[in-house]
Amino acid sequence: MKTESILYALVPHDLGGHRLRVTLTISDPDPQGQALALPAWIPGSYLIRDFARQVETIEAHSDGEPVRVTKTGNHSWQCDPCAGPLVVQYVIYAWDLSVRSAHVDETHAFFNGTSVFLAVVGQETEPCHVLLQAPPGKNHWRVHTSLPEASGHPLEAPRHGFGMYRAPDYDALIDHPVEMGTPQVVTFEAFGAPHEMVFTGVIPNIDLERIAEDTRRICEAQIAFFEPETHAAPFLDSSERYVFMTLVTGDGYGGLEHRSSTALMCSRSDLPARGREPAGEGYENFLGLVSHEYFHTWNVKRIKPAAFAPYDLGRENHTQLLWVFEGFTSYYDDLFLLRAGVIDEPAYLRRLGKTISLVHRGPGRLKQSVAESSFDAWTRFYKQDENSPNALVSYYSKGSLVALGLDLAIRDATGQARSLDDVMRLMWQRYGRDFYRGRPEGVPEDAMPALIHEATGFDATDFLARHAYGREDVPLAQLLEPQGLALTWQAPAGDTGLDVRLRSTAGQCTIATVYEGSAAHEAGLSAGDVIVAVDGLRVLDEKSLTTLLSRHQPGNRVVVHVFRRDELRQFTVTLSEPGATECRLERTRDVAAGGRSHA
Repeated sequence: MKTESILYALVPHDLGGHRLRVTLTISDPDPQGQALALPAWIPGSYLIRDFARQVETIEAHSDGEPVRVTKTGNHSWQCDPCAGPLVVQYVIYAWDLSVRSAHVDETHAFFNGTSVFLAVVGQETEPCHVLLQAPPGKNHWRVHTSLPEASGHPLEAPRHGFGMYRAPDYDALIDHPVEMGTPQVVTFEAFGAPHEMVFTGVIPNIDLERIAEDTRRICEAQIAFFEPETHAAPFLDSSERYVFMTLVTGDGYGGLEHRSSTALMCSRSDLPARGREPAGEGYENFLGLVSHEYFHTWNVKRIKPAAFAPYDLGRENHTQLLWVFEGFTSYYDDLFLLRAGVIDEPAYLRRLGKTISLVHRGPGRLKQSVAESSFDAWTRFYKQDENSPNALVSYYSKGSLVALGLDLAIRDATGQARSLDDVMRLMWQRYGRDFYRGRPEGVPEDAMPALIHEATGFDATDFLARHAYGREDVPLAQLLEPQGLALTWQAPAGDTGLDVRLRSTAGQCTIATVYEGSAAHEAGLSAGDVIVAVDGLRVLDEKSLTTLLSRHQPGNRVVVHVFRRDELRQFTVTLSEPGATECRLERTRDVAAGGRSHA
């Protein structure tokens, strides 16, 4: 086998035009004609994205002679047969400011492999080499990626430098995103494993040391959770380091997991500044995002549903288990902030209460189970509209409450001797630890009841039938009481009596969602309506609307003027009694000595 049977040379050649040029050299193309394909979606984001639509040009040659390339599908091509090495050159338009695709400008270049690296069909298991090249005039830029350098290669990249990188196969190649530029960087070790935190964007006076220390504590807590004896970091099977690469904007938020790294977006106001205490709730949100994506290093990147083992990147991969892989991760993300000591118990209970309130606010939870939400992620959850809160439930947020309820039920049934922790460790040992070591087996669709029983002795069949595969609310008040925690409900401050979700933008107060059965629903108001007046008084934003309605009592009738599109409409609304939709959690007593608390 040749040293470079598959070689990609990539350069952000047109920063102002947001373009990447990739040259793919295939040493031994299929003699019948080489097929090429680009993934239609990226693992972790369950929506067909058709990355191939950003391929602007594509051409090929062999031994100096042109080779015809024919488009055969939405994301596939066919090259005519040729005798020698096949060279395919193509240009990618990269202007997607997200964690999912590629973004290039004069300040940086970021890309996921799924949006830039064509697969050589039939040779997906062959090793891949990648020659990363500096953009014109940007030789001072640095490269940050968990993709390993091609050790011993004549063009081996220096640490953080341009040059040759390698991957054992195509699946690995597309699971290591790359950031190029001049970001702010901080490093740390967690149980000896190197970690980098890379921040791209304008971030004055960022407290990198504080972020690194808090993140180190989270990482070590999670490593020790899955490997209590060895403290072995899982990503060392595919990389020499873990990389958090964060794009900082004015209002961004999101993350996407990879086997040895994660791509994040956050608002600069969420990051702590040196000498400023406290950092605030936004920083908690950032750490929660860090915790969530790092937990995915085990849960979904190595412990996978059978439907993802392996991925079929050309079509939807349906599973009913995203409530386990995203919901359980959403449960543990904040819990590990508490276990790592970066937030205290009152802060944890406040954050948990917000999740409970969010889930119970949506009527959709009574129409769709989290198993159904998981299966429908491709066509419903990732294609939400103004009615989605009335029709859907989130396998993230309600999935986290299913995990919480399951954890509490196990603890109660076993006298605090077992918990969901034991289930996660069993799944890791059976399905995750050796996934990239020749045992790529996924969790079967119907395996959870048996796994839970094996790990804890608790029969979860009825619980899951009601709350994961059924649509019943998890009885959290009842389950939290043995842990010394009280759950109560109250009306939220500033309730308008309309029972809508509002959005204030550009000096307008717009209805984002009308909840089913609400006062607004009964009156005929709709999502998208711009509220301009109440009883003849002008509405400027959500605050002014709340002020006007606060002068009324439940049952009062008010006249609301709205613009629906460009038409002025008038509605008479009978204000509703503020509902008790805000959850509060408080500790009432400590757990009995010798027991294991929820935390």
